[in-house]
Amino acid sequence: MSTNSAFLKEMGITEWTSRDSLLEATQTEAVKAVVTQHSLDEITATPLATAPQERSASGIWWFFGNKPQGDADTLFQNMIRVLGLTPQEWFWKNPAEKFNPDQLPQDGSPIVALAFGGAAAQKLSGERDGLPELRETVLAINADGAEDLPLIATFELNQLIARPKDKALFWQDLLLAKSVLQNT
Repeated sequence: MSTNSAFLKEMGITEWTSRDSLLEATQTEAVKAVVTQHSLDEITATPLATAPQERSASGIWWFFGNKPQGDADTLFQNMIRVLGLTPQEWFWKNPAEKFNPDQLPQDGSPIVALAFGGAAAQKLSGERDGLPELRETVLAINADGAEDLPLIATFELNQLIARPKDKALFWQDLLLAKSVLQNT
């Protein structure tokens, strides 16, 4: 069994689908979500030639919510390994802290934020819907200077430990976040 297979098994993911077809479907949904959040004028106003050059291959991941402990931390560390993130590519953030635009990477690396739990997602996005409605949607962090930072709402890690059947949905959220990051 490969290392990635072992990590995925630990996360409770046992059903496999073609990554290419799943990624293509996820990217299509991510593009639809982004298009619905921004007007056509906003999307076409920025030419592709102005996109930052020499970005990090995977970008920066911001994780918002309660830092995991115990089994939840093991699950989180497995998630980091499966995503192939280095310690420089991810950071824990407190959703209660005020956003500071100086926290943005100076090298233009793309950022994706993952909110663990409905409360964190609501706080960051300004939305009032519950987690079931916020999941599978590309939200945006609602703060001055953070208008274009994509936010993906997902389950709290402790909830995943208590309800392993939600791990497959969690994996879908991770794929959506990865797709958004690759397309920014």
